[in-house]
Amino acid sequence: MRTVTPTHCPYCSLQCGMNLVPSDSGGVEVAERAGFPVNRGALCGKGRTAAALLEPGVRLSGPLVRKGGALVAASWGEALDRVAEGLSRTRSAHGPDACGVFGGGGLTNEKAYGLGKFARVVLGTSQIDYNGRFCMSSAAAGQLAAFGLDRGLPFPLEDIPRTGCVVLVGSNMAETMPPAVRYLNELRENGGTLVVIDPRRTRTAELADLHLAPRPGTDLALALGMLHLVVAEGRVDEEFVRTRTRGWEDARAAVMAHWPEYVERVTGVPVPQLREAARMFCEPEAAMVLTARGPEQQSKGTDTVGAWINLCLATGRAGRPLSGYGCLTGQGNGQGGREHGQKADQLPGYRKLTDPAARAHVAGVWGVAPDSLPGPGRSAYELLDALGRDVRALLVMGSNPVVSAPRAAHVEGRLRSLDFLAVADVVLSETAALADVVLPVTQWAEETGTVTSLEGRVLLRRRALSPPNGVRSDLEVLRELAGRLGVEKGFPADPEEVFEELRLASEGGPADYAGISYRRLVEEDGVFWPCPEEEHPGTPRLFLERFATDDGRARFVAVSHRAAAEEPDAEFPVHLTTGRVVSQYQSGAQTRRVAELNAAAPGPFVELHPRLAALIGVAEGEPVAVVSRRGRAEAPARITAGIRPDTVFMPFHWPGAGRANSLTNPALDPTSRMPEFKVCAVRVEAAGTDSGSGSGSGDRSDGVVHV
Repeated sequence: MRTVTPTHCPYCSLQCGMNLVPSDSGGVEVAERAGFPVNRGALCGKGRTAAALLEPGVRLSGPLVRKGGALVAASWGEALDRVAEGLSRTRSAHGPDACGVFGGGGLTNEKAYGLGKFARVVLGTSQIDYNGRFCMSSAAAGQLAAFGLDRGLPFPLEDIPRTGCVVLVGSNMAETMPPAVRYLNELRENGGTLVVIDPRRTRTAELADLHLAPRPGTDLALALGMLHLVVAEGRVDEEFVRTRTRGWEDARAAVMAHWPEYVERVTGVPVPQLREAARMFCEPEAAMVLTARGPEQQSKGTDTVGAWINLCLATGRAGRPLSGYGCLTGQGNGQGGREHGQKADQLPGYRKLTDPAARAHVAGVWGVAPDSLPGPGRSAYELLDALGRDVRALLVMGSNPVVSAPRAAHVEGRLRSLDFLAVADVVLSETAALADVVLPVTQWAEETGTVTSLEGRVLLRRRALSPPNGVRSDLEVLRELAGRLGVEKGFPADPEEVFEELRLASEGGPADYAGISYRRLVEEDGVFWPCPEEEHPGTPRLFLERFATDDGRARFVAVSHRAAAEEPDAEFPVHLTTGRVVSQYQSGAQTRRVAELNAAAPGPFVELHPRLAALIGVAEGEPVAVVSRRGRAEAPARITAGIRPDTVFMPFHWPGAGRANSLTNPALDPTSRMPEFKVCAVRVEAAGTDSGSGSGSGDRSDGVVHV
């Protein structure tokens, strides 16, 4: 009889349940796990083919070191010695902050915890951040300001079909997390309505009762316009505002400057559609706003999230059953990854690094002096931008910034300028290919560890097979490096032992895991945090009695619309926005190695409106060049009436000539430090034309494409 291992998908934040069963070849195959409530057995193509990455020849199988300009096979001893020597040499010559650490939102909680501890205790550096800064940080900052706590969703996914209306902002759920689409379908089957806000008519927008297509970068104005109508039409829940919030008067005053006709001019959304969206949101007893990267990956992403939260608070659609604001977290452990210490300004348990009590608590668990812990460091892009100058050596775990970072050609150059680069990954990513040392590490099916889904549900991934002989776990890597750098204790390789320490470090913090154990995770199929003690049932629904602020009241934020950091002009007259496709994931380092997924999505493309295609003289499938102030990308044209004529879209999964992030703007949100991936100004032309000719810009100089 074959042993079945229940576990979870290695990709997105749904963390769909799956079973792994032994295959005839000695590996494992993915099978349905119908009993897990989130996906009820359903899997997208990425999850269904996840075991392909475990095959020999697809993944790294032994350490590599750079000799004579090339990466060659090496022993683990030689590779680890080289990493320890590179970090030690840099620290001795330039100080601890010359050593940087860059993590990932796909690392398990145990790895994220260990990486943060390694940076602060072993290296003594403040220079640590992770690629989750590119994904969820604006939503996190907005929720912290309003609610006093950040958890992707304050309610379980099962609540979505039972509410009256969902406003989905900047999410193409049908392609980014397909198994979750059933919640939207069930919502409509139950009589609820769906409003989708996206400049493209995506597969998700096709499901909507109402689709609003604003200009990229104007989501903030749209949210303020809806709230203006709520006020003008007398739809404010005055009792809720009076008893459960603070700051309404200032927020209201800011909103009243965003009258519908002004919002139409800014966003391009007609006033009747704006009124209809406000009506659909306000009429049912309960409603939700769910945002994703569209409104968040902007230089005003935190304010935009705050405006959508204001809409929920003003209408009494927060802190009540079947209502609220939620963020559709992207990466597999994007939630847990930012809770336990690999973010520049945080300690485990979502504690603030600047809080003396938090420092004392964590230092006590780690057995070090609180004063020995460094302060906050640079955010992700700022850290990458400092490489080769202030930061001279870098350890990367589970991230591929050569493809995923904004202004990617510049970031690639900064990585090349380092004195020393080490990368731990499961495949030879574009970033690993630049490294001095590459460390091959275990994958999801070869290790045990916890992740935290977008619901705040802590889950246990379980080991189903042994890794190849030449592969070690990230926790083993941290233990070996710590020992070589003079710290012999405190870095166990056993994930459950690490999790037990994480429980202690998180105890009493905002993200309290103290009551969660591996035993409970197995028996209960996951536990929602906060869970302060083992007798506690966990917290599927937050804020029903009070918000997580000092006085239990939510906070309005007074925000006003402002332009994107880079608006179209005569030279660059078109908006670029970026995103994902259903068959690839993030930087594509893993999914681009799966034949079935590559057959479905073999390469980049430029999606543009027929009028823009006619203006620049390209037909379906012909090469198109997209040029920004930062770089140039080329890919085949995909012509569709489902995108605004003043906007083009590129997926960001590919390196090389079609690398979308060669174009994107690293302008940062002042609070979250998230880059403005979702909007920048570009010129679009048939590939091969003179890029200085202004082809495709029309003959107007008002920054609008007239097609």
